[in-house]
Amino acid sequence: MGSAVKKVGYRYVTTADKPGEGARILTALRNSGVNLMAFHAFPIGGGQSQLDFVPGDERAFEAAAKKANLAISGQKTVFLVEGDDHQGAMAELLGKLAAAGTNVTAVDAIKAGPRFGALVWVKEADVDKAAKALGAT
Repeated sequence: MGSAVKKVGYRYVTTADKPGEGARILTALRNSGVNLMAFHAFPIGGGQSQLDFVPGDERAFEAAAKKANLAISGQKTVFLVEGDDHQGAMAELLGKLAAAGTNVTAVDAIKAGPRFGALVWVKEADVDKAAKALGAT
């Protein structure tokens, strides 16, 4: 089996870069019944961090964020990749984007047992071109 690539929506929140902020926000989402397909966080400077959420149910996420008084971004797009792990899996994926002339903004990839997964970001203007190159659904 190869890999499956999905074009999915994500939202982000900017919050203080301090201990416990991620746990506080993730707990609020959990307590509202939100299940995430992916989560990514990183410092953006000035004492702030950006938390990216790929929810399984976008409406439930929006309702939970509102309940928790979170200022969420507008919807953006990321590619969610899932597949059987093999040597060069990410090289193949990134090679398809390179061949299409699409620059990658960021990547997170991980191996979990015999499987691998990744989040691949491209500029919003390149989403359709990248989706075609990756055969994304």
